[in-house]
Amino acid sequence: MGNIIGTGFNAGSTDGELASLEQELRVLADIGVDTVELGLTSLDLIAGGRIIEERAERLVAITKQFGFRYTVHGLVSSNFMDPATCRYQIDAAKALAVVCDRIGARILVQHGGCLRADQLAERADADSREREALFELTEFCKPYGVRIAFENIFTTELGQYRQTPTQIAETVKTVGHPNLVALIDFSHAYIESTYRGLNFREELRAMAPVAGHLHVHDSFGRPQAFYKPYHLQENTALGIGDLHMPLGWGDIDWEDIFSELTFLPETVMMMEIGRRYHAEQPASLNRAKNLIAEYNRNRS
Repeated sequence: MGNIIGTGFNAGSTDGELASLEQELRVLADIGVDTVELGLTSLDLIAGGRIIEERAERLVAITKQFGFRYTVHGLVSSNFMDPATCRYQIDAAKALAVVCDRIGARILVQHGGCLRADQLAERADADSREREALFELTEFCKPYGVRIAFENIFTTELGQYRQTPTQIAETVKTVGHPNLVALIDFSHAYIESTYRGLNFREELRAMAPVAGHLHVHDSFGRPQAFYKPYHLQENTALGIGDLHMPLGWGDIDWEDIFSELTFLPETVMMMEIGRRYHAEQPASLNRAKNLIAEYNRNRS
């Protein structure tokens, strides 16, 4: 068996209720995926860092209905660089790690942090604050067998401080905890590389040796900048922004990229291609399975 052990799609609630998540899981089961990444913060599952037990029990019952391998996406707004909310975020992430254990998920996604342009006083301690928070969280996760997958994001506003993919990899290496891996989001890396004038493929090469989780979705690597679409689909028409399109709709050369990179053992390749593209998900799933088969065959 090769390093990549499964693929599938992300799923969450549309209204904060468990019923809409269950409905989404049924759709994905019909498609034939083996792995689902649960967006648990789309549910009212954690309150002030505490698990709402009645809801957690219902979640466990729902997930047991399906034969999926589960991973979990933590706070989309996660930002361990922010001194005002860092403590609250750590507490919420710890609660999510406990939920991960209850549903058998062994990956919890954590976004890389950032600072606004006006947070000058916090800049000197930003990287160390994030590393310390990651170490505390991964130590907490260790007895549960949950790994934190630390994801590269892209610059979203002028003057923002955010780590490049290469720096995300350096953070993972510096923390040096067995329960911490990098998460390569290929489209995020593409957008950030365009914005900063970096070499996209070199940024991926820097992350791959410490990467234990992958997010794949297509784009053209064009930053959003000041363009504001009226309809979300107008971003797609222009090829602008973090599009989360089906594989093949953008210009990322997936086959060539996967031919040269090697990831950590037990890596999962998640497609963040949601319900807007249910009609296209089967084709993306087939392409992803072919990518994995070729990747694993070349490394067996």
